[in-house]
Amino acid sequence: MTAVPMISREPRQDRSRATRQRLLSAAVQCMAELGWSGATVAVVAERAGVSRGAAQHHFPTREDLVAGLIGHMSEVRAAEIGDLADDLRTGPRRTEKVLSALVELYRGPVFRAALHLWVAAAADEGLRERMRPLEAELGRVAHRMAVELLRVDEKQPGTRETVQATLDLARGLGLAELLHDDTGRRHRVLRQWARTLDLVLPAK
Repeated sequence: MTAVPMISREPRQDRSRATRQRLLSAAVQCMAELGWSGATVAVVAERAGVSRGAAQHHFPTREDLVAGLIGHMSEVRAAEIGDLADDLRTGPRRTEKVLSALVELYRGPVFRAALHLWVAAAADEGLRERMRPLEAELGRVAHRMAVELLRVDEKQPGTRETVQATLDLARGLGLAELLHDDTGRRHRVLRQWARTLDLVLPAK
């Protein structure tokens, strides 16, 4: 008699997870396109094709949605880099290819959504406090991926700082392309920085 509820409950759990994912994917799109003021729970629900009541079941407030969104963006970033990892392990100009992949973390809708959140948090203390630990986790994910892809030993002096400088450079190049196409300059900068990394970073 106990097996029947489990069978009926599992599809409900699957549907709940699927609804949550649809909401988070829609939230990225809305935040990237409409910014903080436009990405309300109601708007996100409509974009996701979900009732407002169902959306509020998962995310009662927009702040709750933001908390879920940061975690979702971290997962998306990790998955994107994971898909590229095998192709970046060997081959000519490997370091430059890794840098190009890291720059992609700071381009596209996920980064635009995060940027809108940062700007909103700068003027909203409550949102800033909510985002601070989540943003720190996002940064740790990016740093961990950079260390793995660059195949460096962080125990060596200066390595951690060099990896962080690389991520700061990637973020800056991503920001530069928000208003205009900066492809040519980006490629030149990354090629030179790749040469620098090959000289200064001790490999594992």
